[in-house]
Amino acid sequence: MANTEDDSLYPIAVLIDELRNEDVQLRLNSIKKLSTIALALGVERTRAELIPFLTDTIEDEDEVLWALAEQLGNFIPLVGGPEYASCLLPPLENLATVEETVVREKATESLRMIAAEHSAADIEKHFAPLVKRLSQGDWFTSRTSACGLYAVCYANVSVALKTELRMMFKCLCTDDTPMVRRAAASKIGEFAKAVEMEYLKGEIIPLFIALANDEQFSQDSVRLLAVEAGITIAGLLNESDIETLLLPMFRSAASDKSWRVRFMIADKFIELQKAVGPTITKNHLVFHFTGLLKDVEAEVRASAANKIKDFCTNLPAEIQEQVMMPNVLPAVKELVCDTNQHVKAALASVIMGLSPIMGKDNTIQHLLPLFLILLKDEHSDVRLNIISNLDSVIGIHQLSQSLLPAIVELAEDPKWRVRLAIIEHMPLLAEQLGVDFFDEKLNSLCMSWLVDGVFAIRSAATSNLKRLVAIFGLEWAQNTIITKVLSMARDPNYLHRMTTLFAINVLADVCPPDVITKFMVPVIANLANDTVPNVRFNVAKTMAKLTPVLDPTTVEMQVKPCLTRLHEDDDNDVKYFASEALVVVDNRLMAVG
Repeated sequence: MANTEDDSLYPIAVLIDELRNEDVQLRLNSIKKLSTIALALGVERTRAELIPFLTDTIEDEDEVLWALAEQLGNFIPLVGGPEYASCLLPPLENLATVEETVVREKATESLRMIAAEHSAADIEKHFAPLVKRLSQGDWFTSRTSACGLYAVCYANVSVALKTELRMMFKCLCTDDTPMVRRAAASKIGEFAKAVEMEYLKGEIIPLFIALANDEQFSQDSVRLLAVEAGITIAGLLNESDIETLLLPMFRSAASDKSWRVRFMIADKFIELQKAVGPTITKNHLVFHFTGLLKDVEAEVRASAANKIKDFCTNLPAEIQEQVMMPNVLPAVKELVCDTNQHVKAALASVIMGLSPIMGKDNTIQHLLPLFLILLKDEHSDVRLNIISNLDSVIGIHQLSQSLLPAIVELAEDPKWRVRLAIIEHMPLLAEQLGVDFFDEKLNSLCMSWLVDGVFAIRSAATSNLKRLVAIFGLEWAQNTIITKVLSMARDPNYLHRMTTLFAINVLADVCPPDVITKFMVPVIANLANDTVPNVRFNVAKTMAKLTPVLDPTTVEMQVKPCLTRLHEDDDNDVKYFASEALVVVDNRLMAVG
């Protein structure tokens, strides 16, 4: 009997020992095993012993406390189900008051998960009092955590308690500590969704307006968080109420003295546009959007520039041109010559998308000159962003002669990542510009990438060939690239000879068996005699790849003898890959009987 009692105490004893160990990693591991310990103890002892122990011993490194907060959020089944979920509140309440922000946030997240499992009676009896205690805590840490808990409990409490919760939330919104007001600003939109419409207009929106105009201690961090909340609240109101209650705040944010607030409104402008509707957008937001495009801070201009295409696309079709031509287009023309590289790069990534909206005539008259300016920009990322979005351009053929110098320059850029990006867009360019232009101007460029000094470029160039064959067809491939690729097998540089094999692997996916047999197999077989082991074992890998598509006679007469010789090679890697390939060959020959 004594032994049984000792065994039942063992999990707790081990946990206590490990949590007192000086090694942080050991303590962390023990926390991560809490669910196993709880299973060993059973639900009653977990509630009676483990949870109180964890509640009383919350004093550790932040990463241990974070792990504990995460574990407790998933503990409801281990304490007996939702009816006992309230026993998890005390340790999480303690964690929600600690100094480290990430621990508090994880504790709040777990509390929200547990609240979802509470019955309405348990919310009123256990969860709402917890929210009250946190809201009235002496330290700002508990009050910041409380802000995230109002929305999850409000709907499930009595009318009297709802009134009390709204009053406490008001106190948090007007708290002397900026961190608390910041937390309230980040959660007021969520709380607004939970409250009744009469209280939303009468109580919550005035609180929101106060936060959005928070000048105490010049707290722009509070005002910028209020922007997102305002968009959420706007989605709950009709156009008339938005115009009366919220529009002044949005106007104020768009011209706020803090660039961070203006950046936030620029970053969230599309969500704002959708929330307020087309009428308010046309009558009020267009002016502020163009103002953000001309902002004195480059970060704000770049953020707004990124939204130009989406902003114009979301306008009703019947007013797109009348809004864009006098308002957006002049601002775009200024941005094309902006002094900041990041602003121009942001514009270049979206400006091509304006072409379908503006139509062919306006594109040719107004946008093509801007494309040309950006194509000649000194910064490679600006030019690259233009080329990357050519698929949406009307009148691309007017650009073709101007595109060529930009493409060539990017293709030879010292930064290999820039070269890689232009390779990835080459099939799109080929499709847009046509086979004649490609053969005349770009074909030699594609072949030169196959012998680039960087492996990633050579690899991308081989994949590029496959996509080009899919666009221009097999006949074009036979006449234009296959011969050139196979001629590289005689190159003095073994890396280039290997590139031939890589290219064959890729091209085999789009070439018929007769082309592979006639042109590629002899070249591969010849490379089996290469002096470099890396080339020889890649021959074996290539043979294995091609065998399933070759006819049995070719496999028997050409592939198998070649692999048999490689299987006797002095190099272990060559022998290994040859043996792997021979298995594929034997399976192929057995399959055809």
